[in-house]
Amino acid sequence: MPSRKPPADASAPKGRRTSLHGLLAAYTVSLFGTRLTMIALPWLVLVTSGSAAQTGLVAFCEAVPLVIGKALAGPLIDKVGSRPFAVFADLVSAVVVGLVPLCYWLDALPYGVLLVLSAAIGVARGPGDVAKRTMTPEVAEQAGIPLERASGLVGTLERLAGTAGPAAAGALIAVLSPLWAMTANALCFVASAALIALTGPRGGGRLRRAEESTREQDAEGGSERYLDQLRTGVRFLRKDRLLRSIAVMLSVTNLVDAAYGSLLIPVWAKEIGGGPAAIGALGSVFGIAAVGGSALATAFAAKLKRRPTYVIAFLIAGPPRFLVMAFHLPLWVVLVVALGDGLAIGFVNPILNAVMLERIPRPLLGRVSALTDSVGSAGIPLGPMLAGAAVTAAGLVPVLFACAGLYLASTVLPALRPHWRELDARRPADDPDAVRDKAPDDQSDAGRAPAAVAAAAPTAAETAPGTSA
Repeated sequence: MPSRKPPADASAPKGRRTSLHGLLAAYTVSLFGTRLTMIALPWLVLVTSGSAAQTGLVAFCEAVPLVIGKALAGPLIDKVGSRPFAVFADLVSAVVVGLVPLCYWLDALPYGVLLVLSAAIGVARGPGDVAKRTMTPEVAEQAGIPLERASGLVGTLERLAGTAGPAAAGALIAVLSPLWAMTANALCFVASAALIALTGPRGGGRLRRAEESTREQDAEGGSERYLDQLRTGVRFLRKDRLLRSIAVMLSVTNLVDAAYGSLLIPVWAKEIGGGPAAIGALGSVFGIAAVGGSALATAFAAKLKRRPTYVIAFLIAGPPRFLVMAFHLPLWVVLVVALGDGLAIGFVNPILNAVMLERIPRPLLGRVSALTDSVGSAGIPLGPMLAGAAVTAAGLVPVLFACAGLYLASTVLPALRPHWRELDARRPADDPDAVRDKAPDDQSDAGRAPAAVAAAAPTAAETAPGTSA
């Protein structure tokens, strides 16, 4: 079995962690700002229009372009490079987010313009998030740490930003207005772009060889290079059974999670009489536990066998939270389950992201990561709408049972299939020239490592969305 610790980049001092710290800081700042807008923008629409339908449409107009933007940005990330693309995307995000309060203050923000700006926010933010995550293998290599640990650090800070962002948004909205919260988000994107520009990895070692290989391909390529590159990413994802299974699984779980957070929890809280206090308690317990789980994963995920850890984590974090609500168990039981849910889910993303970053060759990292992230996020805009229709038609309890079954069927049962054994195959990086525009063979043995799934680094970043479960 290959060593799990990636060798340090020959062009960098051993143990250098400047790029790692810069990426973590940039990711945290940008995500914190994003959480401000996620609260402030719907609130702005709600208080100015009084329409829940218009508020929902704004969220939908941001979510759909975000998913599409991720899918289409991959070839550009590979061509331009993750670092410059991330800087550009964050600066565009800062401008677009800042236009919302500016146009409002200038009395030039009709509802149609707001929908366009919401779509632009999604288009800019989604690819920027992907570009940041694709820097993870290089910064982990330079820092001399396993990908699971780098991914765990990203996940921990993401959980912290996800917990602190809404609280800060609430305070800013209460003291000032949602417009100032969005202004703060724009400044966060500027800070993120500056951090990446100053500290982001500039390439070295295997990454430099991958970039040289990509430039050679570009020089040999003819017309429609972008479409050719996009098709290469689609073909790679389609033929890699494990990556394809992970992407589909994330699409289902993100759909259910979106329904759970946006609709099922509020309906449950109303039915049991707990109201906002129950929602707040549940969110706080899960958020704190998720931070702890991510911290534990940072320390231990690289030492654990991946497939058993993944299965156990999803058995704890999946069906139980729906079942305790369906059986109308006391609030303290629901909170205890939420505590276990948060601790367990922290181990999932480091594992999944390590696998994805290892299996994707460096020259294809941007486009395949973007496509995987896009497929995994595709269910998010549909989750609340489908759940709302189902609860209206059948009631809350049947929908909760259905969600528990769907979670089990999409997470644990696929992991029992033979090709999921590759989850434990920590793969060393191969020469990028050996993986040029190749795709894995569907019939390859589970234990064999085809050249087309060469590792991006020896031995992952969140979701992601992105990729996040």
